[in-house]
Amino acid sequence: MSAVAGSVAAMGRILFDTATSVNGFIADAQNSLAWLFAVENGETPDDTLLPHGATVLVEGSTTYEWVLAESDILANPERWREFHGDRPTFVFTTRDLPAPEGADVTFVRGDVASVLPRLREAAGDGDIWVVGGGDLAGQFLDVGALDEIAVSVAPVFLDGGAPLLPRRIESDRLRLRSADAVGQFARLVYEVRG
Repeated sequence: MSAVAGSVAAMGRILFDTATSVNGFIADAQNSLAWLFAVENGETPDDTLLPHGATVLVEGSTTYEWVLAESDILANPERWREFHGDRPTFVFTTRDLPAPEGADVTFVRGDVASVLPRLREAAGDGDIWVVGGGDLAGQFLDVGALDEIAVSVAPVFLDGGAPLLPRRIESDRLRLRSADAVGQFARLVYEVRG
């Protein structure tokens, strides 16, 4: 565990857990996930594909806006809980964005390192799930605060889009913890080393 991530003994982990195409895209060129939902059980993923210890969610503004639009959440705020539950959600953005009625959403500006203490405090002993996007997860990695990368690889090849994690990460930084077949998905979980 890194110095930043391991500075308090009882802290949870910071996880980047996402789905990707075989060739490493988390969204297509139109920021759509229709390709993912078209995979058998893509709309209702196996329960083992979701991090259950996450008490706080973190999203970039593109991911957040996609979630709002995909389920028309501003008009139907009850749909927010279908994925987010009652967990606090922090959204990194440089713009003013709407929040669904009744949702525990905090908009944050600035770099990951400056916001990290607030995230840790909100998470308590629980994990922090970086839902997306890949560049935001990369920013956690850059400051030594990413503990795990879990990827559900869908049997799809895309011709472009948002990259999984737009950083170069050498093999000495990643340790494979598990590789499993879960339905049509290959589930890979890596420990991130400092």
